[in-house]
Amino acid sequence: MDQTSTRVPRLETRGLRKYFASSGVLAVADVSFEVWPGEVVAIIGENGTGKSTLMNLLFGVHNPDAGEILIEGEPRTIGDPQDAIAAGLGMVHQHFELVPSFTVAQNVLLGREPARLGLYDDKHARERVAQLAVESGLRIDPTRRVDTLSIGAQQRVEILKALAADAQTLIFDEPTAVLTPGEAEELTGLIRRLAEGGRSVLFISHKLPEVQAVADRIVVMRRGRVVATLRRGEADDAELARLMVGRDVAQQTEPPVLPLRDTVLGVTGLRHAATPEDADGVQFEIRGGEILGIAGVSGNGQDELIEAIAGLLPLDAGAVDVRGVPVAGRRPVRIREAGLAHIAADRMTVGLNLTATLEENVVATAFRSRRFSRLGVIARKARRAFAQQVIADYEVRGAAPARAVGSLSGGNLQKIVIGRELAGEPAVVLANQPTRGLDVGSIEFVHRSLLAACAEGSGVLLVSTELDEVLALSHRIAVMYRGELIGPFARADVDRERIGRIMAGGKDAA
Repeated sequence: MDQTSTRVPRLETRGLRKYFASSGVLAVADVSFEVWPGEVVAIIGENGTGKSTLMNLLFGVHNPDAGEILIEGEPRTIGDPQDAIAAGLGMVHQHFELVPSFTVAQNVLLGREPARLGLYDDKHARERVAQLAVESGLRIDPTRRVDTLSIGAQQRVEILKALAADAQTLIFDEPTAVLTPGEAEELTGLIRRLAEGGRSVLFISHKLPEVQAVADRIVVMRRGRVVATLRRGEADDAELARLMVGRDVAQQTEPPVLPLRDTVLGVTGLRHAATPEDADGVQFEIRGGEILGIAGVSGNGQDELIEAIAGLLPLDAGAVDVRGVPVAGRRPVRIREAGLAHIAADRMTVGLNLTATLEENVVATAFRSRRFSRLGVIARKARRAFAQQVIADYEVRGAAPARAVGSLSGGNLQKIVIGRELAGEPAVVLANQPTRGLDVGSIEFVHRSLLAACAEGSGVLLVSTELDEVLALSHRIAVMYRGELIGPFARADVDRERIGRIMAGGKDAA
């Protein structure tokens, strides 16, 4: 990046401000920064600190209450995403905005379809997207339907959409939150190549190591304001975390030793529709006071295992016991009543109803409980009191019991899920990707909550694609590989290298 070779930044904001009257939240307060051609600028901060709101202001999803946006030194009014695209901005959303039933080519050129004799020219569209994919290093089959692609491939389609519109400034909002480690590394390499080719990049991420690897400058936000702007290497991860949260953040490095209790979860010979024919049935047990961590590359059967135990996926064979009570084949509500809690991987569509209020969400899994209903009538005061307790105990920012949760940040949504699931002192906690997409402060909070439940006697089944998280929290560790469970191993018997070998090849090379 050479800032002396150009007179003005490619993108600049001056005093941007956004206040949401409906929630009473000042999401962005007088934010000013700049991005130069060939530069990657990372925007970091806690969940709910205003990063996504800021990006939505730039892309015309929201309109600012004050301040201005300059493109190549000229003030621009960006009233909607079409204005943003016309100004040379492209956005790769955290939750992809693709048409699943369309092909790659149809998605990439949506709204800019080539025509011949007044009809859509599919051949020209395929050729154009194929050439763009080769030029950008994002090789992908233009004829594939999007709903047949992996998550990483779908993200490549989102990036191609922006490049097809000739975006000179690309905004990546939490781009690696749903990617495997290999896909994330591939993406950060692509971002550096885009910058080296002269494009500007805004990169929003909670993962500080990848921020340090990809960014030229780092803008730190806290509570809607910019609190620091640093060049790469001026602060280590611990200092960046402190700037984000406003205090030192404790890093969990190894699981605490806790007294073991009776077996709370037993799984024997478990098989379901997604189990490969040549794989053995899954078998393990968890005792109260321990965390069993399952590592593995996403897509190896972890989600199906959790859903089968929770009663969301039918079993072909096997048994599941909660505190010695057989629950296989029971409805999810009955399995929960036996003492099982479920922190789902997808908090947006499975863990919560975003259009419902906070108090409706926190009792959604316990509406039959006598605590929240009497003779079939909802106990509204009890429900409201519990919602207020979750907000206070779990520090859910910007929330109110009677307000829909859809406008809250990912970290605050996850706090609602965890508050609900851990409230009844469950025997078993299924925690599937519990910190996906969260900032360092929220991750610390989730880890403390899981360890506290463990200390109270719960057994935790932790599934995470973050190997450091599995190693830091788990008393025993297993690996899912192509639907088969390898292990468990005692934590003292494995390290990063050994688990990594098993994840890559499915067999223990030791």
